Amino acid sequence: MSALLLSRLVPSKSQNLAESALDLAEMPPFLRVLLTTDGTVTRSLEAFFWEPVDVKVNQHELVELQHDVPQIERQAGMQVLMRRIELRGQQSDTLYGWAESLIREELLPLKVRDDLRAQRLGIGELLRECGLETYREVLDIGLDGERDDVWVWRTYRIVMAQQPLILITEQFPLSVFQ
Repeated sequence: MSALLLSRLVPSKSQNLAESALDLAEMPPFLRVLLTTDGTVTRSLEAFFWEPVDVKVNQHELVELQHDVPQIERQAGMQVLMRRIELRGQQSDTLYGWAESLIREELLPLKVRDDLRAQRLGIGELLRECGLETYREVLDIGLDGERDDVWVWRTYRIVMAQQPLILITEQFPLSVFQ
């Protein structure tokens, strides 16, 4: 696992949004919504940009953790499903963002697990489609890059039945939202 990925998925300290170094007031309004929402990002992007958004899966594999990931109660040596995706406009091919997830696959209902493996939909869409009651908790937000290559990110987890299920880091190119 790359150091950059690990620093996002396992922040050294979780920050409350009010304490974040990122000034949300300075962000474009829709980007503020994406950073703080507890809904699915794909549907929000489709509504805002008024085009279908494809979830392009770049990586989908079981990996052995090299470090503890307390946010989803996993220790080094345990396996999780690692998934990396891009969110791209179907007509414009605009990269609206990307996400990296660590998933406790064994906690997912079999249908969701099968659909996830088939790469049929994004995680949020699958959870909603199956009617699963989940809670999303934003753990950290931040800003990376310089000048024209600035990315805003958030790390959050999805909890189901009081069990931390998925840890997700999403990044959005600031230039697309300005």
